[in-house]
Amino acid sequence: MRSTSPVAARRTRTPTVDAAAAAAVDVARAAAEETSSPEYVGEHLGLLPEGERVVTHYFTCLDPAYHGWRWAVSVVRASRAKNVTVSESVLLPGDGAMLSPAWVPWSDRLRPGDLGPGDLLPTQADDPRLVPGFTDTTGETDEELFWELGLGRPRVLSAEGRDEAATRWHSGDAGPATPMARSAPAHCETCAFFVPLAGSLRQVFGACANEYAPDDGKVVSLDHGCGAHSEAVVLPPTSESAPPIVDELGYDVMPSATLTDEEAFGHS
Repeated sequence: MRSTSPVAARRTRTPTVDAAAAAAVDVARAAAEETSSPEYVGEHLGLLPEGERVVTHYFTCLDPAYHGWRWAVSVVRASRAKNVTVSESVLLPGDGAMLSPAWVPWSDRLRPGDLGPGDLLPTQADDPRLVPGFTDTTGETDEELFWELGLGRPRVLSAEGRDEAATRWHSGDAGPATPMARSAPAHCETCAFFVPLAGSLRQVFGACANEYAPDDGKVVSLDHGCGAHSEAVVLPPTSESAPPIVDELGYDVMPSATLTDEEAFGHS
C-alpha cells in the first residue's frame, strides 16, 4: 500500500483558518467600501480559507446594477506578524447573478447582410470553401486566355464551397419554393432573360437580366420563375360579357321639327 508523502499531504489538505485573518471582518469591509461605496456593501456572508494565513471574506453587493454579485476581499497575515493586510478586493458573481453572454468570435457572430461600406471581411487561409487556383509564375501565359478560362486567381471555389452556395441559393428566395415561383407561368430555364452562369453552377443557376423582374441582376435557379417571363401572354377572359339588354316593349315619344315633303324626300 502506497503512503502519501508529507509534501503531497500538505498540498491536498484543506488550509487551516488563520484566526487573525478570519477575525479581520472590519478590515475587509473597509476595503470593499473603499473600492466601491459604503452604501453598496451589505452583510458579511462568510469566509473561505485560500491558503496558509490567507482568508477571503464575502459581503453582499447592494449595487442595483450588480444584482446577485458579492464582494470578495482577501486578507493575509505575514508569518510571525500580528497585523492583517488586504491582498485583493474584487466583485464576483454569485448564484443568480446577471452575467454577460459567452464570448463568440466575430467570425461566428457575422451574419449575411452585416457587412457595410468600408468594412473588411478577411478570409481565413484554411477556408474550406476555397482551394488554390492556377497562377502563372513565369509571366509567359497569355493574359487574355487566362481571363477566358477564369484562371489566374490565387484561390477558387472548392467543391464544398460550390455545394454550400448551391444549397443556399436553391433553398432561398431565388429557388423554386417561393410563392412567386409557384405562381409563375413558366420556369426561368425557358426565359429569354435568363443568363446561365459559367462553370458547373450553370447546370442549375443563372442570372436574371429583365429589368422589370423582381430578381433582376440576381442569381436564380432554373426552376425559379416570376410573372415577367419572356413568353408570358395575356390570356383572354374566361367568360364573354353579356349582350346589352334592349327594351322592345316600351317606347319614348321624341319631339321633332315638322318637315315638308320636299325636305323629307329630297325633291326640289
